[in-house]
Amino acid sequence: MKRKLVWGLSAIMLTTVLFSSCSKIPQSEIDATNTAIEEAKNAGAEIYKVEEYNTLLDSMRSVMIHVENQKSKFIKNYTAEKKELESVMILAQNLRQETELKKEEIKHEIQKTMAEVSALVETNKQLIVQAPKGKEGTTALIAIKSELAAIEVVLAEAQLNFSEGNYLTTLSMVNASKEKATSINTELNVVISKYKLNQKAKRS
Repeated sequence: MKRKLVWGLSAIMLTTVLFSSCSKIPQSEIDATNTAIEEAKNAGAEIYKVEEYNTLLDSMRSVMIHVENQKSKFIKNYTAEKKELESVMILAQNLRQETELKKEEIKHEIQKTMAEVSALVETNKQLIVQAPKGKEGTTALIAIKSELAAIEVVLAEAQLNFSEGNYLTTLSMVNASKEKATSINTELNVVISKYKLNQKAKRS
C-alpha cells in the first residue's frame, strides 16, 4: 500500500514538473533568439541580405504571436514555440555567416575594380600623349584630362568609404568610375587608330 502511494506521489510530482516546464514562458529561448537576430543585424544583414533579414524578422514575429496565444490559454504548453524559436535562432546564425561572406565578396570586388580603374587611368594618360593635338584635339584632350582627374578624386573618396565599411556605396562609386574610364579608353583608342590610318594614307 505504501509502495503504491509512493509511486502515485512520484507520478504526480513528475507530471507537475513536466507540466510546469511546458507551461512556463520560454523567456531564455526568446532572449537568446533575439540576441542572434541582433548579431545578424550588427553584421549588416539588413543592408547586405535585406530580403533574408526581413524574412527572419517575420519568422520571429510569427513565433511571438504563437507565444502570446499560448499565454491567453488556461492550460499552456510552449513546446511547439520552443522548437520554432530554435529554428529561428538557426536562421539568424546562418544569416550572420552568410552576411559576413557577402561582405567579403563585395570587398574583394571593390579592391579588384579599384585596381582596374587605376590601371585604366594610367593607360589613358599614356594614350593622351599619343593622341593627335590639333586645335579641336587639344580642346578634347583637356576635357579628357579633367575627366581623368575627376575619376581619381572619386577613387580617393571611394577608398575613404571603403575604410569606413560603406561597401555598397564604395562598390557603386568604383563601378561608375570603371565605366567612365573604359569609355574614355575606347574614345582615345578610336581617335588614335583613325589618326594613324590617316597618316599612313598620306604617306602612301
